[in-house]
Amino acid sequence: MSALKKLAQLISTAAFIVLFSFLNKLNTGEDFSRGKHRVGKHDEILDASAWSNLGLDGSISEARGSLDSAPSSLSSHFRPGILKPLGSTYSRVMIIPRLQSDNISWVSDELPDVETAVYIANDPLAALHPPKNKGHEVMIYLSYIINHYEALPDILIFMHAHRWTHHNNALLAYDAAEMVRRLNSDYVTREGYVNLRCHWSPGCPEWLHSGNPRESLEKQEEVVLSKCWSELFPSDPLPAALGQACCAQFALSKERVLSVPLSRFVFYRDWIIRTPLSDYMSGRIWEYSWQFLFTGQSIYCPAEHICYCGGFGLCFGGASEFEEFEELRRKKKKFELEINELRNRRAFGPGTDVEPQRSTASAVRFAHLSNQIKVLEQELALRKEDALELGLNPENRAKECGKTLNESEGL
Repeated sequence: MSALKKLAQLISTAAFIVLFSFLNKLNTGEDFSRGKHRVGKHDEILDASAWSNLGLDGSISEARGSLDSAPSSLSSHFRPGILKPLGSTYSRVMIIPRLQSDNISWVSDELPDVETAVYIANDPLAALHPPKNKGHEVMIYLSYIINHYEALPDILIFMHAHRWTHHNNALLAYDAAEMVRRLNSDYVTREGYVNLRCHWSPGCPEWLHSGNPRESLEKQEEVVLSKCWSELFPSDPLPAALGQACCAQFALSKERVLSVPLSRFVFYRDWIIRTPLSDYMSGRIWEYSWQFLFTGQSIYCPAEHICYCGGFGLCFGGASEFEEFEELRRKKKKFELEINELRNRRAFGPGTDVEPQRSTASAVRFAHLSNQIKVLEQELALRKEDALELGLNPENRAKECGKTLNESEGL
């Protein structure tokens, strides 16, 4: 019996040692972050340990491996892309994050020839879904790049699920379908990274300021920028400001994506998963960080007329001509605001204490404004038609964008 008791004690001791070793590794993260492990259908988290160790609170506790050998500045290895011969086609994929409740039938209806990768953020059983519904569109954008890094299309278009929205381009009727149809693949290839919103406001020329200690409702992420930057880009000094046009819709060339090591994308997605920041805050940090990742510039604000001309073939002839067009738009908007005020006054109807002469003057003013708006609409339509015609010629596009045109290449 004593021999059996000793054997049982030895077995118990051995089991305790194995259990303790397992728990210790689990707490430290040792070995368990290496290699691949499945987290959902068609989605994997790759080896992030070669890039860094993340503390339990999501912060970077140690940076090592490929981080140490990375260039001190991301901008040091970005070069203009090499265009295909004029008239060539580019493979394009549109990456769309959506919720189960979102209706994206407009994509197949309006863009039947565009390949898509639609991720459903809040459906873990969907064919395409992220490992975690966090970080808004960031998690899905990074997941697509990670999962397709070895077989990327020529052009990647990252867009939201809604067709019409205020942050789409005003001169293209705020229409996402029209933006994709007109997006110039030559321009994306040359630039590498193109923010799909041309108008600067909001976001340009500066948006987030690293030295601002006060939290604001509009920029809640500003107060955590410094800490997040040191975690995301530890080899690069914290810039005084970050800025680009809102709102996290952009296009990338295959070449530009491949200029960033896969391990970085894996690390950034892992950061989103582990950071204690909320879904909203972690997404907002990245809204004004994409341009740094893909251009090395903390502020990315191309001239609006160049964005419209090079990116979408809407060429007004130069900065001054574009500003004239914008001034007409501002004038029309001012008249529309005034006419809406007059409509609101009329809504009170008879029986108010508005003097007859005031009512008559308002009617005259209303008629005048209505006529002026029609005149401006006609003028704007003509100028836009001319701009579209001008943009059909690659030489015109190159001239307005300040580029030289190789006869064998487009822009």
